[in-house]
Amino acid sequence: MSVAGTMGLEQAVEQAVTALDVERIKHEYWEQNEFVFLKGFLPPAVITDVFVPQAERLKPQLNRNYIPGHKKGGSVSYFTVREQAKEFLALYRSPAFLGFLTRLTNVPLQFCPEVDPHACALYYYTEPGDHIGFHYDTSYYKGARYTILMGLLDRAPSCKLVCQLYKDDPSRPMKELILSTAPGDMVIFNGDKLWHAVTPLGEGEERIALTMEYVTDPEMGTFKRLYSNLKDSFAYFGLKAVFKGKS
Repeated sequence: MSVAGTMGLEQAVEQAVTALDVERIKHEYWEQNEFVFLKGFLPPAVITDVFVPQAERLKPQLNRNYIPGHKKGGSVSYFTVREQAKEFLALYRSPAFLGFLTRLTNVPLQFCPEVDPHACALYYYTEPGDHIGFHYDTSYYKGARYTILMGLLDRAPSCKLVCQLYKDDPSRPMKELILSTAPGDMVIFNGDKLWHAVTPLGEGEERIALTMEYVTDPEMGTFKRLYSNLKDSFAYFGLKAVFKGKS
């Protein structure tokens, strides 16, 4: 029986949080302009026995997208995850995990609204050249938005997460990190502060990542909501998925 099957996925998350040196991580997070990389947050058995099979099962439903000069890849929205792969929500909605994030960021974080397709979504790099160019995870909410990225499958020596720290702080020299996100590795950052990209996938490679978003204020203006919906439709999940999920 798997680790997750023995003690329950929620308990596995609680144990992972309990094992963290929160004060050390918090110091590193703030020293790095609200960014931190956690190696092996969850045990490999939880990833390979629970999360990877779910991600593989959803592959036929991914929406392929291509924006010349910026991104190419596949995505599965929160709406599909919510309906067909609830195991991911055990992590996203875990009180222990949310409590840790709130302590880390010093703000009372909330889940994204149920109409946000990015809330808990899967991102697939499965074809040569899949990538995403440098960008911020800009918040269109009235408050800040925080991104948590966790590696699920990493058979991709060419496909790396590139993070440029202090890009928004002219008083500090830029620091670049080139990271592999192995199964269970986790990146946490303020979406408005980390300039980041994913390098192109090579031939015969594959990478799958889970992303989770939390906000300080779930309200969004009408114009920004429209812009966000259009961006999500064309750059990530497709018109049908985005607007079906909001109906």
